[in-house]
Amino acid sequence: MVKTNDLKEKIIAGLGLEDIEVDEIEDDMALFGDDGLGLDSVDAIELTLILEKEFGVKVTNMEESANIFSTANTLVTYINEQQELNA
Repeated sequence: MVKTNDLKEKIIAGLGLEDIEVDEIEDDMALFGDDGLGLDSVDAIELTLILEKEFGVKVTNMEESANIFSTANTLVTYINEQQELNA
């Protein structure tokens, strides 16, 4: 079971966000756009690779990706659901 803080640590390390601490990323904060963490489309590609490498999870349904990548909470929920399905 992946915890939200584990994911945040991987995001910070994987995207090189050295000036951001884990506790600065709220669980329900938008990951993309000006209202949240401010990630962009390049970060989305990197984030997809982090999910595959670190958690063994692939995002196959691109129509759902906006919902999956919405917040740290939605991402953790997706990772845990996929890991359960693949266990």
